[in-house]
Amino acid sequence: MARTVWDSTVGKKTVMAVSGIVMLLYLVAHMIGNLKIFFGAGEFNHYAHWLRTVGEPFMHYEWTLWLVRVVLVVAVIAHAVSAYQLSRRDIKARPSKYVHKKARTSYATRTMRWGGVILALFIVWHLLDLTTGTVHSGGFESGKPYQNVVDTFSTWYGNVIYIVAMLAVGLHIRHGFWSAAQTLGVGSRTRDRALKTTANALALLLTAGFLAVPVGVMTGVVS
Repeated sequence: MARTVWDSTVGKKTVMAVSGIVMLLYLVAHMIGNLKIFFGAGEFNHYAHWLRTVGEPFMHYEWTLWLVRVVLVVAVIAHAVSAYQLSRRDIKARPSKYVHKKARTSYATRTMRWGGVILALFIVWHLLDLTTGTVHSGGFESGKPYQNVVDTFSTWYGNVIYIVAMLAVGLHIRHGFWSAAQTLGVGSRTRDRALKTTANALALLLTAGFLAVPVGVMTGVVS
């Protein structure tokens, strides 16, 4: 039964919608946590340490954090695989390109696929930069995320990579939230305007929230 659902177009769209919502919830929590950097190094580093001790003593050190990571990895893989397979299925259904493009198609819709590729590459870079320190500029300091974040956004390329990725996030959410609502049956003719407004507000809020950190470093508010 699970295989039958997965093989169907509706099943793949449902997997995309649910995994997308999981990642959206994580982004909201991640953005709120990031904004703690404006309260100083002590507050931000303490928050990073708290993430590793959530659930203690029932959960061992970092177990909760690793559980969250596993859920996110599963969500990202499920989202990417279903998106790729739906794309291939769409191409096979119409091997020749349309002569006339739909005039009402939004920029976010047209760039969803490329946006997904950009975000996938960014996730790899982000982990190598601020989690493992492999590509980190300057000296990576384990257990000192505040200093590492300041280091990253003190470089022009760190800012460019992050800003481009966050703009891609905003466009992805703007279209993806509304699309997920339609897939899960939440959308309707009377709710469409409210859903699109919510999608726009979420995209704007998350984009602005994430961009506040590099802007804070560039302007010297965070140093």
